[in-house]
Amino acid sequence: RLANVREGKAPAVTTMPHAHPTNTSLSELHLTGIPGLQHLHHWISVPFCIMYLVTLAGNSTLLCVIKADPSLHLPMFLFLSMLAVIDLVMSTSITPKMLGIFWFHSTAISLDACLTQMYFVHAFSVMESGVLVAMAFDRYVAICNPLRYLSILTCPVVAAIGLATLLRAVVFMSPLTFQIHRLPLCSPAVVDHSYCEHMAVLKLACRDAAFSNTYSLSISTYVGSFDSLLIALSYALILRAVLSLSSPQARRKAFSTCSSHLCLIALFYIPGLLSMYMERYHQELPPHIQVLLADIYLLIPPAFNPLIYGIRTKQIRDGLVWSYVLVL
Repeated sequence: RLANVREGKAPAVTTMPHAHPTNTSLSELHLTGIPGLQHLHHWISVPFCIMYLVTLAGNSTLLCVIKADPSLHLPMFLFLSMLAVIDLVMSTSITPKMLGIFWFHSTAISLDACLTQMYFVHAFSVMESGVLVAMAFDRYVAICNPLRYLSILTCPVVAAIGLATLLRAVVFMSPLTFQIHRLPLCSPAVVDHSYCEHMAVLKLACRDAAFSNTYSLSISTYVGSFDSLLIALSYALILRAVLSLSSPQARRKAFSTCSSHLCLIALFYIPGLLSMYMERYHQELPPHIQVLLADIYLLIPPAFNPLIYGIRTKQIRDGLVWSYVLVL
């Protein structure tokens, strides 16, 4: 520019990256991993990798045991199988890419892959929430109305509940992906997150994305609050029935089971909603806190669900022994 001025020419106008925003030009995005903690990525990858391996081993084992043992083909274990499949898909949709970022600095992700990851993460989160409600209802019927358990939760009813859970996720989450696909995205295409979380990607939008933000927050609030309310109601009725038990040992066992279930359910709902509200309302917290909260609800519950809902159940333990005997 100084040379142009000396020669009497007009200075060249520098074109900013945001001058011609378009989502078609951004065929590739970049994930930062955990903002502010990039120097610790190798250390953070260790628990993330362990949780993923536990998720794969635990849920796969659970599915194999339930399939192999005919005595486990009951509503309770069918719902548990649905939960295991959802956890496997949800974890696999994000963890390998996270580990690629942590280990190999492989931050690039195509726009189509990002949108696909976003859809799988959010749709399967809604599905998991629905299955958790179904499992709470299953336990309520089994404990409070055991004589009618098999007549209430027949195979067609279980299939209908599973289909309704799937359809609800598709109906709620499809508009999110469709909306963001139509929005123009600005450069630099850097997503300050460890996966393609909806609100983090929306920050790249060049147009007003208020509707998408409001829709995302409304759906998440509705699903989280409504489903957790139903779960809390089911467990309240279960605890009321447990308190009427005459055996102190049975009461302790029931309280231990219910408390472990509720703690795991809280780990699924609370971090996810907190991270979303902080992202939406720009709370003055370090970015890595928001990202870690969003990671926790997708990584910890899938790793512990097989243990809390499966291995602690006597029928599953017996099924594991039976499967081991068959192998031998």
